[in-house]
Amino acid sequence: MIENMNLTDITIIAGGYFILLFTSGMMVNYILSKISGESISQKIGKDARDTGFIIGKCENLLILTFMILEAYTSLALIFAAKTIVRKEDLNKNSLFFLAGTMVNVTYSIMIGFLVRILTGMV
Repeated sequence: MIENMNLTDITIIAGGYFILLFTSGMMVNYILSKISGESISQKIGKDARDTGFIIGKCENLLILTFMILEAYTSLALIFAAKTIVRKEDLNKNSLFFLAGTMVNVTYSIMIGFLVRILTGMV
């Protein structure tokens, strides 16, 4: 699978990572703003947003990598680890934590499937 990739496949995969990393934050902010009816910056403190941003980008990288490697069961690790690491945020803003996680995971999986389709891995 991976050892038989050509330059086009590598470019598609690199593009998938690039698109995911640079658009996922905008997607999560847009959806959460629509859900709450106000800007995320008004609803959540700067520290929580910054932490969420960094964790979200790591989540993006892991999900896309797991999708490419067909390690779908490994996606559960992300939920478990994130729940442990952000327990305090979950208690304070459970709606934003859960909705943000679901939007980010769903978006990452969609990009992962798109990459798999474009590279002929499906």
